[in-house]
Amino acid sequence: MDKKKKLLAVDDDTDILKVLKANLELYGFSAIPADSWAKARAILEEQIPDLIILDLTLPDGDGVEICRTLKKKHPKVPVIMLTARDSVSDKVTGLESGADDYIVKPFETLELIARIKACLRRSMPSEKQIVINGLVIDAKAHRVTVSEAEVELTPKEFDLLCLFVENRGEVITRDFIRKKIWGDAKLYSWSRVIDVHLQHLRQKIEKNPSEPEYIITVPGVGYKFME
Repeated sequence: MDKKKKLLAVDDDTDILKVLKANLELYGFSAIPADSWAKARAILEEQIPDLIILDLTLPDGDGVEICRTLKKKHPKVPVIMLTARDSVSDKVTGLESGADDYIVKPFETLELIARIKACLRRSMPSEKQIVINGLVIDAKAHRVTVSEAEVELTPKEFDLLCLFVENRGEVITRDFIRKKIWGDAKLYSWSRVIDVHLQHLRQKIEKNPSEPEYIITVPGVGYKFME
């Protein structure tokens, strides 16, 4: 099982910080709160997080300049700016300072979690292989093997497998799958489309598709990839 990703959350609003910490931990992350840049800097001297959530306005530092400093010292650590500023110029300034993403307060927790996962995914070394109970996924080569035997997946099957793996241990709904894999595409009976792709994927990676060990069905809710 992969270790929890460490996320450093920096915000001078202690109420927001408490909510952030609770929600991040609810979704399986290890949250490290800091209500000032000074505290965040002290934490960074002791440990390097996998991702930083940074408020743009802090009492002891400007978020844009802090982001530039962070990116010079820790270029591989993704930074998501969290701010009440929603003008286009503010977003452009934030992104040009090196931020990997920019989310405006108030925000939906699910959107923040999705953006965190996307940033973490992009920051992973492209050559890294994911190994789970005999299943090996090479994202760079788009290659999948099961018990050392290579299986041929279509692009959509590969995307579907990666989506399950990225959210392993969590229950994901059919609507979530549709939005992530097919977006706004107008499909005739998209539910049937998901069924067909999932059936084909199971036939290729499961030893016994009728009794899957990787992708299990959670009745009335969706699916879950077992770790």
